[in-house]
Amino acid sequence: MNRVDAEAASVLQDKVLLVVGLGLIGGSVAASVRSASVCRKVLGYDANPLSRQRAPVLGVVDKSYDRLDVAVAEADIIMLAVPMLAMESVLDRLSGLDLTGKTLTDGGSCKGEFVAAARRALGDSCCNLVPGHPIAGSEQSGITAARDGLFRDHMVIVTPLPESETLHLQRVKALWQVCGARVLEMPVNRHDDVLAMTSHLPHLLAFSLVDTLAANPDNIDIFRYAAGGFRDFTRIAASDPTMWHDIFLSNKTAVLSALDAFSGDLERLRQAVAEDDTRHLLGVFSRARAARTHFSRILEHRAYIDNMSSSHPITWQAANGGPIQGELRVPGDKSISHRSIMMGSLAEGTTHVSGFLEGEDSLATLQAFRDMGVVIEGPHDGKVTIYGVGLHGLQPPPGDIYLGNAGTGMRLFSGLMAGQKFDTRLTGDESLSGRPMKRVTAPLKEMGAVISADEGETPPLAIEGGKPLQGIEYDMPMASAQVKSCLLLAGLYADGKTTVTEPAPTRDHTERMLQAFGCPVEVDGDRISVSTCEGLKACDIDVPADISSAAFFLVAASIVPGSDLRLMHVGINPTRDGVINILRQMGASITVENERMVGGEPVADLRVQAAPLHGIEIPQDQVPLAIDEFPVLFIAAACAEGKTVLRGAEELRVKESDRIQSMANGLQALGVETKVLPDGIEITGGSIGGGTVDSYGDHRIAMAFAVAALRAEGTINIHDCANVATSFPKFSDLANGVGFNIKTIGSEH
Repeated sequence: MNRVDAEAASVLQDKVLLVVGLGLIGGSVAASVRSASVCRKVLGYDANPLSRQRAPVLGVVDKSYDRLDVAVAEADIIMLAVPMLAMESVLDRLSGLDLTGKTLTDGGSCKGEFVAAARRALGDSCCNLVPGHPIAGSEQSGITAARDGLFRDHMVIVTPLPESETLHLQRVKALWQVCGARVLEMPVNRHDDVLAMTSHLPHLLAFSLVDTLAANPDNIDIFRYAAGGFRDFTRIAASDPTMWHDIFLSNKTAVLSALDAFSGDLERLRQAVAEDDTRHLLGVFSRARAARTHFSRILEHRAYIDNMSSSHPITWQAANGGPIQGELRVPGDKSISHRSIMMGSLAEGTTHVSGFLEGEDSLATLQAFRDMGVVIEGPHDGKVTIYGVGLHGLQPPPGDIYLGNAGTGMRLFSGLMAGQKFDTRLTGDESLSGRPMKRVTAPLKEMGAVISADEGETPPLAIEGGKPLQGIEYDMPMASAQVKSCLLLAGLYADGKTTVTEPAPTRDHTERMLQAFGCPVEVDGDRISVSTCEGLKACDIDVPADISSAAFFLVAASIVPGSDLRLMHVGINPTRDGVINILRQMGASITVENERMVGGEPVADLRVQAAPLHGIEIPQDQVPLAIDEFPVLFIAAACAEGKTVLRGAEELRVKESDRIQSMANGLQALGVETKVLPDGIEITGGSIGGGTVDSYGDHRIAMAFAVAALRAEGTINIHDCANVATSFPKFSDLANGVGFNIKTIGSEH
């Protein structure tokens, strides 16, 4: 029994549970609690004599009662699991009994009607009441369908009332936890609205579809040749008719609201089919497909809800491999992938993107624009088709704009959404929600934007729409392509010219792509300006391989004797090539071949061969050009002869983790001598030992230590590696294909 279960068991110790209603749900609760051996006794009551007789024989309860009053007198916790329309009569019977100190809960699918009936019947005794609803079930019904384990790994929603006492809430939560469920809290009205859409409406549609087709004269052939999709959808039509009859009537208001919304969408879909409206059909189908994948990812990985390390952790076990050899193309550039979706969505016409990075960060950006009414096909093998809506064509999203772990997405969207006519709220996962946003919110407020953030100027960010923006001249206090891009995007909607002055060069993907889409951008040394834009024109984008992802292989091939590797179609934008310049100064053998321009971006193939490295003092002018590559550059420094010194890199402290301290912790754990500076680090090269390091949920740190293992004297275990999917899906597979030795320990979900 795990720690949470043990705590729950202590809450229920020596208590007597009474389950009223020994059907599928009630019987399964009784069986699960009895199997866990946490309550002193598990009792049952049911109006059906046959269910009462069978329950003890089946091992569901210790004892069944034929009188409710006698059973209640013995109980400490009373669980009501009768049909919804029978709840009121049971509550009326309970109202005449002494419920002092007894906890009352239920397992019904509708909460509003149940709570209203409970208040009418019980009055002040509602302080003992904590309604609940397990999101689990079966098409089968009755006591013979009850089983231990029905609720394991399923959600249970509890809806405590304002007057519910803490003791009773603890007991109800514990009851479901010992059944193996994950317990969530939700207000009563919210519960009924959500369940009407996610459970009640699908059941209603399944019943209706099967009934309609069964009445068709060709019903035999219809059901004979029905494919898997039909069977999957209509499976729930085999559910208990009486139970669902009660649910629909009990939750009538919310069900009708959900049905009306669906009916309107269905009518629009019918019209699109009748009129050959390709764009509407593609929009519905692509949004639906993407939404199912997007929300499944959220729920399965729980990266967007909880800290990744708290659920389904992934540990890499990395060791020496062979020489790094072969030819490979790493995934597309994340920065360019983000911007291609943004520009394509805001353009007029159809944009075709190839080489798109199908990582979680980029997919979150893609989903956000789908939520704002943009029709997007794909991605399919890196290909995306975007049907742009124009600069002023975005629609209000149905809820928060969720950006996952993408700091780039959060900061660029801040500028973009400041120019829209509707309100928006930008959210992210736990890691992103702790990252500073004042660097963008402050200048945006100078432009006239109205933005509020959490304490500490961290996400979520609430942005009021319809606020006129004014162009400004802004001197950035630190070099940041994300801040620059944020202000340039806001400048597209501002009155007058917006000028950003950089203290040092940063990546210029936004400027290049705006120009490719037909928007003039003035570049005068360190000053970049845009004015109110008349509109963007669609164009095709070929996303080059990401130099930040290539960096892991550049270092790997440099430090492993006998290595000779070619990296194909890599973006070598002069504002991003710091990693090449720094490695060459350290003695690396990197040859740039087949240089060409693709979609306004310089691209080349890179050949890297093993070479002895030596420590250097990293030039200040190269720091902003390699800001994302420093975790793996620290590994190169650890393998180099002598000392490497980095200064002027404060930006590293506010990435997905404090990358200076996080890398120092890991290197020290492996026996590498380091000295942390306020704005950098000193690393004395030499040997790297084996051991255990923590990536702190930072994708680049995880991959950097996988590179370190190639030269380590022992195996390196790297904890918390799930977030690698944000920038480099399937990194370990690709790396192992050219000579790495990475094994995954733990769930991939």
